[in-house]
Amino acid sequence: VLTRVPGRASAMPGGETLAAFGATGATLAVHLAAHALGRVVAELTPLYGPDCPVAVVARASWPDQRIVRGTLATIAARLAEAPIERTAVILVGPALAAEGFRDSALYDPGYRRRFRPGGVP
Repeated sequence: VLTRVPGRASAMPGGETLAAFGATGATLAVHLAAHALGRVVAELTPLYGPDCPVAVVARASWPDQRIVRGTLATIAARLAEAPIERTAVILVGPALAAEGFRDSALYDPGYRRRFRPGGVP
């Protein structure tokens, strides 16, 4: 779920709060919320638990991208050590801890598809 926190410019529509989305158990991407990390942690910890993985991503996909990882219990301290104060996305959810899965073969040159026979990049 891609969402945000309420700000000076606009409130959140009814039923679209962090708590409402968090109650679904979905992985959340909270856009432009680095300034509201305390609020995000406070609202989501009762729903996901303190050990839920969190990643704060600044300048995603840029050469100087920064990712600070932690849990709902530790992310504030981690960001205090390596502050991200500007535009960032906060990702929250158990999926962030996934391990042991194989990489997608979709872009592997040997992967055969209807419009690209195997071995053709």
